Amino acid sequence: MADRKQIIFHIDVNSAYLSWSALEKLQNGSGVDLRTIPSIIGGDEKSRHGIVLAKSIPAKKYGIQTGEPVAAALRKCPGLVMEPPDHKLYRQYSRAMIGLLSEEFSPDLEQVSIDECYLDFTPVSGRYPSPEAAAAQIRDRIFESFGFTVNVGISTVKVLAKMASDFEKPGKVHTLYPEEIEEKMWPLPVSELFMVGGRSASKLERLGIRTIGDLAHADPAFLTAHFKSHGRLMWEYANGIDPSPVVTQKQEAKGVGNSTTLSEDVTEPAKAKAVLLSLAESVSGRLKKAGQLAGTITVEIKYFDFTKASHQTQTLSPVNSAEDIHRLACSLFDELWDGRPVRLLGIRSSKLTAEGEPIQLSIFDLPTAEPDTVKKGRDVHAPSPEKLQKLDAAMDKIRRKYGKDVVHRGSS
Repeated sequence: MADRKQIIFHIDVNSAYLSWSALEKLQNGSGVDLRTIPSIIGGDEKSRHGIVLAKSIPAKKYGIQTGEPVAAALRKCPGLVMEPPDHKLYRQYSRAMIGLLSEEFSPDLEQVSIDECYLDFTPVSGRYPSPEAAAAQIRDRIFESFGFTVNVGISTVKVLAKMASDFEKPGKVHTLYPEEIEEKMWPLPVSELFMVGGRSASKLERLGIRTIGDLAHADPAFLTAHFKSHGRLMWEYANGIDPSPVVTQKQEAKGVGNSTTLSEDVTEPAKAKAVLLSLAESVSGRLKKAGQLAGTITVEIKYFDFTKASHQTQTLSPVNSAEDIHRLACSLFDELWDGRPVRLLGIRSSKLTAEGEPIQLSIFDLPTAEPDTVKKGRDVHAPSPEKLQKLDAAMDKIRRKYGKDVVHRGSS
C-alpha cells in the first residue's frame, strides 16, 4: 500500500491578544467588544510608550500595524482604545485551545507560539470526509467552546500550511497544496513569504525580486551569494519545499474525546445512538493508539437552543473497546436526554491508565461460564471479550487502510 499523502494543518488565532482580552472584558460586564471598535493591545495610554501587540480590524483600517509605536498609532487614530496585555490570561486561553485540539482531534501537535500550532492530520485523516471538513470542524469547535476565531491553513508541508493560514481572515479555512502555489502564492509580494523580514524584502526588491514567484525562479546560487544560507531557505520556501516534520511534544494524556455538530437536529434516540457509535469508535481508536484504557466515560449533549448537559460514569474496569464505550455512552444518554432536539453529541474518556498496568477486575470481567449455563438462561453464543477486542482491532486496521466509511457495524 502506498503511503498516504501527508497533510498538515496550521491553526492560528485571529488577533489573539485582542480577542482574548475582549472576551475577558465582555465576561466581566463590559458592554463594548474591543474587536468591533478601533482598539489595540499594548503600551501605556498615559505615557504613550510601548508598541502595538495586537489590533482590531477597525483599527487596521486606520493603517495601524502590529509592532509600530503606540504613539504613532494614536496619531493615526486619536480615539483609539488601548488595553494593556494580560499574559497570564493569554496562557490560560492558549492551554485550553491546545488541550481541546489534543483531546478531540489529534495529539500530534507542535505549538510554535502562544497562539499558533501545527497539527499532523495524516494519522487521523480516515475519520473525516476531507481535510477541509476537519479543519472547518476545528474552527467551529474552538469558536463554540471559547468564543474566539481561528484560521486554519492546510497543505502537505508546514511552510505552505503556515502561508495558507495567513490568507483572508478571520475564521477562514484555506488550502495551499503544491499544485496551488503558482496561482495562490507566487503573485504575492516577496515580503509576505514566511521568514522574509523587512530588511530581506527590501534587499530582494533592490535585486529586482518583487514577488514570491520571482524568488522561486531566481538562481539559488545567486541568492546564496547575497544572503548566505538564508538565501537558500527563502528559495526553498518560495517553491514550497519544507521537509521539517511536526515535532510533537508528547504529554501524559489526561483524556481522549470527540464530538460532532449534527447536520440537523436529532429527535430520535436511535439516531443519536448511531452517532454515539461513530464517536465511540473514534475515541476507541485513539485510546488504542495511545495504549490507554479509560476509567471514566462522559457524554455531552448540546441542545437546539445551545444549552448544554453532560453526565459521566466510572467503568467497572478500564476499557478502550468501541463496544464498551458505546454501551456506556448509550446508558448515559438515556439518563441525560430530556427529549429536546439535539444539536451536538460528544464522548470523552478520562482517568486513563496504560494498557500494560495491572487493573482491578470486577466480578463481571471473570471468564464466562461453561456451556451448561444455558440451563440457567445464559447465552453461550455471545462473543467473548477477547473476540470483541479482535473484532475492534480488525475494524481499526481496515479503516486505517481504506478509510473510515468502508466498514460499519450492523447497528449503524
